[in-house]
Formats: sequence, structure tokens, C-alpha cells
Amino acid sequence: CEGSVMTPKALTRCPKDTPLEILPQLIDLINQYYKSFKIPKTEHHLVRLEEVAMEIGSTGTYSLTMDELVFGARQAWRNAPRCIGRIQWSNLQVFDARKCKTTQDMFKSLCKHSQFATNGGNLRSVVTVFPLRKEDMQDFRVWNSQLGDPSSVEFTKICIQLGWKLQYGLFDVLPLVLQVNGEDPDLYEIPPHLILEVPMEHPQYKWFQDLGLKWYAVPAVSNMLLEIGGLEFPACPFNGWYMGTEIGVRDFCDYQRYNILEEVGRRMGLETHKLSSLWKDQALVTINVAVIYSFQKNKVTITDHHSAAESFMKHMETQFRLRVGCPADWAWLVPPMSGSLTPVFHQEMVNYILSPFFYYQVDTETPSCTISFKAVASAALFSSTLMSRVLANRLRCTVLYATETGKSQTLAQRLNSMLNCAFNCRLLCMEDYNFSDMEQESLLVVVTSTFGNGDSPRNGEVSVRLPMLWMPSWRSWGQSG
Repeated sequence: CEGSVMTPKALTRCPKDTPLEILPQLIDLINQYYKSFKIPKTEHHLVRLEEVAMEIGSTGTYSLTMDELVFGARQAWRNAPRCIGRIQWSNLQVFDARKCKTTQDMFKSLCKHSQFATNGGNLRSVVTVFPLRKEDMQDFRVWNSQLGDPSSVEFTKICIQLGWKLQYGLFDVLPLVLQVNGEDPDLYEIPPHLILEVPMEHPQYKWFQDLGLKWYAVPAVSNMLLEIGGLEFPACPFNGWYMGTEIGVRDFCDYQRYNILEEVGRRMGLETHKLSSLWKDQALVTINVAVIYSFQKNKVTITDHHSAAESFMKHMETQFRLRVGCPADWAWLVPPMSGSLTPVFHQEMVNYILSPFFYYQVDTETPSCTISFKAVASAALFSSTLMSRVLANRLRCTVLYATETGKSQTLAQRLNSMLNCAFNCRLLCMEDYNFSDMEQESLLVVVTSTFGNGDSPRNGEVSVRLPMLWMPSWRSWGQSG
């Protein structure tokens, strides 16, 4: 099962199909297109099939008309199993940038895209389609995963290598890195007037504004591949608008992102040291209330996860009526907050691929590292040797833990990390410790606790009696007392 995999193989596009494989996909696309008309256009349908079949036979590929491109892009959004906002699929605006020749042309098209999509805060769904992939030329690519997204540390390093000056802020808007024909990429700063950002504040907690949080208004995904009738467009940035939990839960609270949950909990006066106080849940709601409130106060389009889930259920019902099915990835559609309170949580779904489709694709080749594996291995060995010498001169310390719930293990790991600064430490579970080593110990620390109704953890029960066997003097002292 690949349900929890971020980019499963089935959703990742491999190298371009051969002309023989394109033909059946082409026929399917043309059939879909002409079936979308309420009034049949049989004559045009047959003529178009003959035209593109001849074009494939002579050139190995074919050109989409503007109407076919618009239809294909909208169908790709309609078929996207991981998108909860697909009810708007038929309103997608399509910009045709297939005639772009240079990165400068791409940059101008992306500026046009950004301005149209932002629309002063009344966001519009847009996709810009750049030249398709061909056998005799390299790809057009947008290296950014999202236009202006600050999440990628590695991508930031690439920008610096290309000449970008780091601003050392928490919310730096990264430049655009654009590539044509497989050539070296070019870097373009996004004009400030095209960047709409929303400062975060809370309707009750005035201190929330002091956190200095903000987020950009337009979520433009730019590293996916659009497949229409077997044709592949590796540069096709598109945007909708945010669902509040995307920012409030994932961007602000994920451990590997901004991770502000504990800070907010402390400022709220919650018991952040006690999980059973549900401080995380309270702080999470507060952050998400702030996100929705801030966007609405600044009149920037956003939707909450309850409304988004309701709209998806209506979309799914419509698709079952029209197409007897709706591809849907349950793990992605259930919001990361209050999931079971939304109808999508209780809805059975089937995840499958329909063409046209937005695929993941392999990353562009980043500048290669010139350091050899041998050099890295030598450095690691040298560092390990030095560390071994340092530890040999330190006092030995053993940290033992016994646990049933895992809490004592977590505390023992923290304690071990602290003691490692001054001692030569090792961390062991009690059941793995050889108590015959106790006489050689300089410092022994035990971390354990009862659980449930005062029961002792099983991996520590046997150990309770063993120390007395190895230290008879302690036992006799206790008896005499």
C-alpha cells in the first residue's frame, strides 16, 4: 500500500511515451472533448481525429488547439484525487504560454499569472502552460515547488549558488528559478507589487500579532507535470486558494516547518508540559482561528476545512451522477484538523488515475557536489576517531529506563543527551542491562514510573530484584536497620 507515500510511483510521470502509445491516449482525449458538448458535433469530431492521427504519423506528436488545451487542463484538475477544492474545476482560467522561447518570456508569463490570480485578494484559479516536452529538445521547467514558498532549505541553497542574496528572514520570498531547453537556469526576483502577504493576528489574543507571522496569499504549485492526451507539459504552474489548515496546521505547526505550537501554548498559559491537558489541540485551534480571521480581515480568499469538506461531498455526488465515479485520495482529502468532524472522514473513496492528469515528476538536476565520497568517508572517520579519544577520557555513565507507555524512554533520551555533554553516556532499557556490570559503573541513572493503577512496567519488573543479589552489603544493611 502506498497510501501514505508522498510521491508514489503511480503518480510520478516517467520519460515520454513513444508515438505508438500516444495515439490511443489522443483518441480518448478527442472523444472526451467532443462528448462534452451538449449538441453533438459528429462531423467535426471525425475530421479532428483524422487530422491529429495524420500529424502523429508524420511528426510523432500533435498540437492541441486552445479549446482542447483549456478542456484538458480543466479535466486534469477535475481528476486530481488529492485536491479537496475541485468543485471549482470548470472555472479554471488557462493561459497559453506554449510559444515561450526564453526564460525572460517565462518570467513575463508568470508575472501575468500572478497578477491575474491575485486580483487584489479576490483570488482566481489559474494555470499557465509552457511548451510541451519533445524528443529533440530539453524541458522547460520551473524549479520552485511553489512560487514564493519559503519551505525548502535545499532550494534556498540553489538560489544562493545562482547569485541570490539571502535576506536571513523567516519569511523571505524566494526568487523564480526558470529553465528552457535543459539549459542552465536563470534567476528572477519576483516584483514586490506582485506579492500579496497576509500578516497574522487573532481576534482575542493581541499578543498573537507580536509573533510576527505572515503568509503569502496565492498557493501556486509549480513543479508538477500536466498530461493531456499523452502530451506532457513539464512546466505548468497552477493555483487555487488556501484552505485554512494548510497554513494553520501544516505550515505553522509541523515540526519540520515553523513549529510554533508550543510557543503559542505557552503564551496562552496552557500546561504545555502535560499532554493530557490537550494544550496542543487548544493552541492549534487558536492558530487556525487566527489564519482564517487574518485572511478575511484583509479580504483575501480562503476557505475553512469544514466548508471545503462539504463542497467536496457535493462535487463527489455530482461526479458519481455524471461519470459514475470520482477519483479521491482519502488520506489527503481528510483535513489535518478535526478530521472526524468532516463528512469526508466517513466517506469511502477509491483512488485511481484518469487522463488528463497532473503528475509528480522527478526533480531537476541540481548543481552537483564536487566533494567525493572518499573525502566524506575520510572526514567521518577522522571525526569519529577524535570523538572516541574525547569520550575515553570522560567518566562513564549509564542511563536505564523501564517503560510501558514510552514516556520514561523519552525522558531518558533527553537526560542522556544532556549528560553526554560531560559524560561518556550510554542509554539502555532495563531488560537489556547486564547487572553484573553495576560494580564497574561510575554513575548509574534510572528513569522509570508506574502506569495505570500503579503497576510497574514489565521491562523493569525482573530488574527490581537483581540489584539486591549483586550487593549483599546493601541487603544486610537494610535488614539490620
